[in-house]
Amino acid sequence: MSKLDELLVDVATLVESGQSNQMSLTVVTGGAVITGRLAPEAVWRQRVSEVLADSARLGEFSAVFTAMTRRDGPPAYLHFHMARILQGTVGIPETGGMYRVSIADVSAWTMGDFSYSDH
Repeated sequence: MSKLDELLVDVATLVESGQSNQMSLTVVTGGAVITGRLAPEAVWRQRVSEVLADSARLGEFSAVFTAMTRRDGPPAYLHFHMARILQGTVGIPETGGMYRVSIADVSAWTMGDFSYSDH
């Protein structure tokens, strides 16, 4: 998007201020469809840090995510928790992942997430 969607920025700002991870959202970015729940950046960073810390090979990267820098102004990114990339009738990964998406790169969005069915 050449101009940020003010409504989407307002949603991201509300998620950040409430420290909630209950807002479900689906976005189209770079041709990919990502669906899941938004989380405040601090919560997202903490969870990514925990996952990395538990890894024998990636543990050293954990600290990068716990070093939070203060940002002024509205959020520039959406932080998805328990998210999936939609691929046909399948969500990848099945268990959900942690995605960070630039609000400037979102070309379309809708409230709610999509579930999957074999029917």
